[in-house]
Amino acid sequence: MVNFGSVLTAMITPFNSDGSVNYEVTERLAAHLADNGTDTVVVCGTTGESPALTWEEEYNLFQVVQQAVAGKAKVIAGTGSNSTTEAIAATQKAATLGLDGSLQVVPYYNKPPQAGLYRHFQAIAQSNPDLPIMLYNVPSRTSQNLEPETVARLAEIPNIVAIKEASGNFEQVSQLRRITPPEFAIYSGDDSFTLAIMALGGAGVVSVASHLVGNELQQMIQACQSEKTTLAREIHLKLFPLFKVLFCTTNPIPVKAALKLQGWDVGSPRSPLCDIPPELEEELKSVLLDLSLL
Repeated sequence: MVNFGSVLTAMITPFNSDGSVNYEVTERLAAHLADNGTDTVVVCGTTGESPALTWEEEYNLFQVVQQAVAGKAKVIAGTGSNSTTEAIAATQKAATLGLDGSLQVVPYYNKPPQAGLYRHFQAIAQSNPDLPIMLYNVPSRTSQNLEPETVARLAEIPNIVAIKEASGNFEQVSQLRRITPPEFAIYSGDDSFTLAIMALGGAGVVSVASHLVGNELQQMIQACQSEKTTLAREIHLKLFPLFKVLFCTTNPIPVKAALKLQGWDVGSPRSPLCDIPPELEEELKSVLLDLSLL
C-alpha cells in the first residue's frame, strides 16, 4: 500500500527578479517544509504555477526538491497535461528519477467526457506501471468534473492509488468513499475542507497553508485520526481565517505574498499572474499577525 502521509504540500515555485526559477530558494524551502510537518512535497502543481513553467524547468525542479528532502519527505511530480501524449512523456521522464508519485490533473479546456477521462488516466498509468498516480479533480480550473464512478473504475488500476479532490462537493466525496476501496486515499484539495473530508474517510490534505502551518495541520489530522474531535475542530477554527485569506485572490498569489512577508525571497508570480494588491496584502498581514506567523 502506498502511503503519502497526511500533509502534502502543494509547493510554490520561487522565481528570481528576472523571472527565472530560483533553484537555491527552492532547495531551502523544500527542506524547510520537510522539517515542518510536510510528509510529501507536490512539485509543479497549480500552486507551483505549472502552466507557466517549461518541461525543462519542471524536470529540474523535481531533481532539486528530491535532493533537498531526501530521507525526510516524499516527492510527487505534477506531470499532468490536457494532452495524453504529452502527459505520458512527461510522466515517463519524471519516473526515471525514482520519484514517489505523479499528480495527474483532469485535462483542462478541452472538456473530455467521462469515457475520455478514463482512457486518458488509464493510458498514463499503464505507461508507467511502477509509478503511483494521484488523480487531481479541480473543476473550478479545468471546467470538467471527474465523476466518482469514473474514479472507482480508475481505482481498479493498481498504480492509481489516490485522488486530490477539490470539487468542494461533499456529496461527491461521500460517494467516492462509498464506492472506492478503503486503501484508495482521498485527499482534500482545499485546506478549508480538510476537517470535513477527514470525517468522511479522507487521508489528509494537499495543502497550500502548510507552507506556513504544516505542524498545526499535522496536529489537526492526527487529532481526527485519534477521534479527538474537539481538538481537531479547535485547530480548524483557529486556522480557518488563514485558509480563507490564502484564497482571497488567485492561488498562489497570496501564499507567495505571505512567504515574502516572512522573509522568503520567492519572487513574484509569473505572468499572467501578478503580485497581490496592497489592500489584500494588508488583510493577509493582519491574519498572519493574529496567528503569530510574523
